[in-house]
Amino acid sequence: MTLRIQIACGGTGGHIFPGIATATVLRERGHDVTLWLAGKDIEAAAVEGWTGPVLSVPAEGYPRRLLDWRSIRASLRLLLAARRCRRRMSETPPNVLLAMGSYACVPPARAAARLGRPTVLHEANVVPGRAVMWLSRRATAVAASFEETRYYLRRIEITVTGLPLRRDIIHRAIELERRPRPSAPFTLLVMGGSRGAHRLNEVMVAAVRRLGPRARAMRFFHLTGRDDEASVREAYDRLGLDHQTRAFTLDIADLYAAADLAICRAGAATCAELALFGTPALLVPYPYAARNHQLANARALARHNGAHLVEERDLDSVWLADYIAGMARAPERRARMRAALRRLARADAAERLADLVESVAYDHRRSA
Repeated sequence: MTLRIQIACGGTGGHIFPGIATATVLRERGHDVTLWLAGKDIEAAAVEGWTGPVLSVPAEGYPRRLLDWRSIRASLRLLLAARRCRRRMSETPPNVLLAMGSYACVPPARAAARLGRPTVLHEANVVPGRAVMWLSRRATAVAASFEETRYYLRRIEITVTGLPLRRDIIHRAIELERRPRPSAPFTLLVMGGSRGAHRLNEVMVAAVRRLGPRARAMRFFHLTGRDDEASVREAYDRLGLDHQTRAFTLDIADLYAAADLAICRAGAATCAELALFGTPALLVPYPYAARNHQLANARALARHNGAHLVEERDLDSVWLADYIAGMARAPERRARMRAALRRLARADAAERLADLVESVAYDHRRSA
């Protein structure tokens, strides 16, 4: 039975990519799938390759301070966006709306509720964002990436699906897992998200200098972000080290697979990818993330013994150099972390979320 499914996933790649991953599964099952975006320039690259219909209604998130003119303006714009969504949605009402948790999903979710259509929410991080906290009370079903999210939504039934990842990354992880790990030098992957992390880059370069001759027996993959690429590359070159330094890369799968240890932030997608590839990690959460959600994500992986955690305020080059040297001498410890991460991995997260969306839609049809 063909369903009309709409997916609200606008705002950032962290919401768009999981939305498209789930949309792809649903389209392959024969359903009509439409994406709702927020009309941001950053969305264009994220939806490249998506050939289905796209609807766009401008929306913006709430500022941190809720009692000022910006929050009033944001509230008014969300209300206007919800009205536009309702008008457009009423032309071809969906059987179900999947909302991926960003501020951009609020207008479509409100419109769906006004039209009496069921809504499935998905929360990527351990700590729900304000949109999910608000919408979860009226949602038909709520899905999450982490088991720990149950603590924050205690009175709501949650289905833990994992975070849907791009299919090319999943296929590459499965392919590489079947190959024996090469006996290469101890390899470090350092990355700070799509825009890099200046503090992480700075401390890492200082730690490598402190490693001295020990660093020459290692290999470094360092994704710096645009601003620090030249200075970090120059530092590695001066030390005569085996390294690949780039601002960013689209071939992240091979780097995860080659790394013996990652030093990185703790966004939801990064945590899901680390688990998928079984890459042991030192997580340094971004300290200014909304509701400090990266710290909660990092604690979840550390609690399951798949990663170590250090807050940015406690990170210094002396400690980091000692940590890297110690991990390089501990292959058994890394193997245990790798196994723990793979137990957390959910390669079928998109299929699990698609199952939930279908179930909600079919139940609603039968009860209508």
